[in-house]
Amino acid sequence: MQVIFGLGNPGEKYQHTRHNAGFWYVDALASCHNVLFKTEKKFKAEVATVNYMGQKLWLVKPQTFMNCSGQSVIPFVNFYRIPVDEILVAYDELDIPAGTAKLKRGGGHGGHNGLRDIIPGLGAGFKRLRIGIGHPGDKSKVTPWVLSRPSLNDSIEIERCIEKCVNETDNLIKGDWDRAMKNIHTV
Repeated sequence: MQVIFGLGNPGEKYQHTRHNAGFWYVDALASCHNVLFKTEKKFKAEVATVNYMGQKLWLVKPQTFMNCSGQSVIPFVNFYRIPVDEILVAYDELDIPAGTAKLKRGGGHGGHNGLRDIIPGLGAGFKRLRIGIGHPGDKSKVTPWVLSRPSLNDSIEIERCIEKCVNETDNLIKGDWDRAMKNIHTV
């Protein structure tokens, strides 16, 4: 793993909304390693570099808004010539209950607009960390749902889930995908 992209929307207005679960994960990783994000204008992103288990790991938060994530992710990957199988994209997932996460290799966008914008430029082979935010129960309520704060209970569950994912990042970096998957998927 060379880079972890956390997807979300920039700005204080969106900071605590469900759509920023990917940001929350990379923020937690940066905090664990006492590194700060710096603005990289040419990539339209905030970037932090971590010496993780003896290797360089980039943590990247696109600042293009969710639906335009590819405008940040694709130039970054192309500039550094990062193989697609060494990329992890962390993002919010409606179809997973709050407090649950799933790892996945490849696949489609599943209706997620951030992925929808990334896949045409990278292909679909990158790894994903899908952080559950729950579903509002009705398709017409999805946009307000992802752009609102989670309830207190959901917030606690999501934070606990992100902590669990942060603890499994060592296994992801080492390439022990199966162990990380087993531990993240176990409730």
